[in-house]
Amino acid sequence: MTQYAFAPAETPSVAIKGSSARFPVRRIFCVGRNYAAHAAEMGRPVDKATSEPFYFTKSPDTVLPSGSKMTYPPGTKNFHYEMELVVAIGAPIFRATEADAEKVIFGYACGLDMTRRDLQLVAREQGRPWDLGKDVEQSAAISEIVPYAELGMLSKGEIALSVNGDTKQKSDLSYLIWNIPELIAHLSKFYHLQPGDLIYTGTPEGVGPVVAGDKILGHIDKVGKIELEITSAE
Repeated sequence: MTQYAFAPAETPSVAIKGSSARFPVRRIFCVGRNYAAHAAEMGRPVDKATSEPFYFTKSPDTVLPSGSKMTYPPGTKNFHYEMELVVAIGAPIFRATEADAEKVIFGYACGLDMTRRDLQLVAREQGRPWDLGKDVEQSAAISEIVPYAELGMLSKGEIALSVNGDTKQKSDLSYLIWNIPELIAHLSKFYHLQPGDLIYTGTPEGVGPVVAGDKILGHIDKVGKIELEITSAE
């Protein structure tokens, strides 16, 4: 039996709709600039004909369940919400075709990719990694996972977010530049995707800042809703 110098951390996990079992999180991949209007508002338009998807990662322990209170993080004065569809992987896959991709989807969730935007933009302009801006404690908020068997392949449906009741983001999954099979197939060229992997598929236009006291409410048609309250910094 392996002995550790101290007790290892508990495996982060996500609730599954209709089940007492939980989805253990292995890795979190996030897709950058996957809605044309958001790419434009970030000053980096995307031409699918000449571009490929790109990714950044978050630590599994950044997972935060819907309904939580999130402490405003240190080191930022411009903390942003990003509403996203999350795809949960339920079987191993490597160098997949788009036809293969559908077979490994465990289910879907609503996600919030919370971002220290000021730190991200500084890193971007200096050609540095985005870790301080993106891999933020508690920043991968997520709702319960709805099994694939209930929804099938998602290709359309409203995705929206409000802050304190004011709508900030409103789009449709049909506007994804790279759809779900394309993302899984592409990502599997570089990684052996495994059960427990999560893919945050990108956010629509309308991202913006929140402050302590703000209440975020997002939803995706058929998938459900996600709620988060921002509390004062430590």
